Amino acid sequence: MRQKTGTIREFTVIIERDEEGWFIADAPALPGCHTQARSLDTLMKRMREAISLYLDTRGGARHETQLVGVQRIAV
Repeated sequence: MRQKTGTIREFTVIIERDEEGWFIADAPALPGCHTQARSLDTLMKRMREAISLYLDTRGGARHETQLVGVQRIAV
Protein backbone atom coordinates (compact mmCIF):
# COMPACT_ATOMS: atom_id res chain seq x y z
CA MET A 1 0.00 0.00 0.00
CA ARG A 2 1.27 3.45 -0.84
CA GLN A 3 1.62 5.81 2.10
CA LYS A 4 2.02 9.57 2.11
CA THR A 5 5.82 9.19 2.06
CA GLY A 6 5.61 7.32 -1.26
CA THR A 7 6.71 3.99 0.18
CA ILE A 8 4.87 0.79 -0.61
CA ARG A 9 3.96 -1.63 2.16
CA GLU A 10 2.83 -5.19 1.55
CA PHE A 11 0.32 -7.11 3.64
CA THR A 12 -0.64 -10.77 3.60
CA VAL A 13 -4.31 -11.20 2.72
CA ILE A 14 -6.14 -14.46 3.43
CA ILE A 15 -8.93 -15.22 0.94
CA GLU A 16 -11.70 -17.75 1.51
CA ARG A 17 -14.98 -18.55 -0.25
CA ASP A 18 -18.16 -19.13 1.75
CA GLU A 19 -20.95 -21.60 1.03
CA GLU A 20 -22.89 -18.98 -0.98
CA GLY A 21 -19.92 -18.24 -3.26
CA TRP A 22 -18.81 -14.94 -1.74
CA PHE A 23 -15.06 -14.30 -1.51
CA ILE A 24 -13.93 -13.03 1.90
CA ALA A 25 -10.57 -11.33 2.48
CA ASP A 26 -8.84 -10.66 5.79
CA ALA A 27 -5.54 -8.90 6.56
CA PRO A 28 -4.25 -10.64 9.73
CA ALA A 29 -1.75 -7.86 10.55
CA LEU A 30 -4.62 -5.33 10.62
CA PRO A 31 -7.21 -6.57 13.14
CA GLY A 32 -10.74 -6.02 11.88
CA CYS A 33 -9.62 -5.21 8.32
CA HIS A 34 -11.68 -7.41 6.02
CA THR A 35 -14.15 -7.25 3.14
CA GLN A 36 -16.14 -9.45 0.78
CA ALA A 37 -17.18 -9.54 -2.88
CA ARG A 38 -18.63 -11.84 -5.54
CA SER A 39 -15.49 -11.72 -7.75
CA LEU A 40 -11.78 -11.83 -6.98
CA ASP A 41 -11.13 -8.64 -8.98
CA THR A 42 -13.69 -6.72 -6.95
CA LEU A 43 -12.45 -8.32 -3.75
CA MET A 44 -8.88 -7.14 -4.33
CA LYS A 45 -10.04 -3.61 -5.18
CA ARG A 46 -12.13 -3.48 -2.00
CA MET A 47 -9.29 -4.93 0.09
CA ARG A 48 -6.86 -2.27 -1.14
CA GLU A 49 -9.43 0.37 -0.15
CA ALA A 50 -9.99 -1.28 3.25
CA ILE A 51 -6.26 -1.41 3.97
CA SER A 52 -5.77 2.21 2.89
CA LEU A 53 -8.62 3.35 5.15
CA TYR A 54 -7.27 1.29 8.04
CA LEU A 55 -3.81 2.83 7.70
CA ASP A 56 -5.24 6.34 7.35
CA THR A 57 -7.42 6.04 10.47
CA ARG A 58 -5.31 3.80 12.72
CA GLY A 59 -1.79 4.71 11.67
CA GLY A 60 -0.45 1.31 10.70
CA ALA A 61 -0.17 -2.36 11.49
CA ARG A 62 -0.04 -3.52 15.10
CA HIS A 63 2.49 -6.17 14.27
CA GLU A 64 4.28 -7.32 11.18
CA THR A 65 3.87 -10.97 10.25
CA GLN A 66 5.29 -13.17 7.55
CA LEU A 67 3.15 -15.82 5.87
CA VAL A 68 4.61 -19.25 6.48
CA GLY A 69 1.90 -21.34 4.85
CA VAL A 70 -1.69 -22.45 4.84
CA GLN A 71 -2.72 -25.90 5.93
CA ARG A 72 -6.04 -27.75 6.01
CA ILE A 73 -6.65 -30.14 8.90
CA ALA A 74 -9.39 -32.74 9.07
CA VAL A 75 -10.74 -33.49 12.54
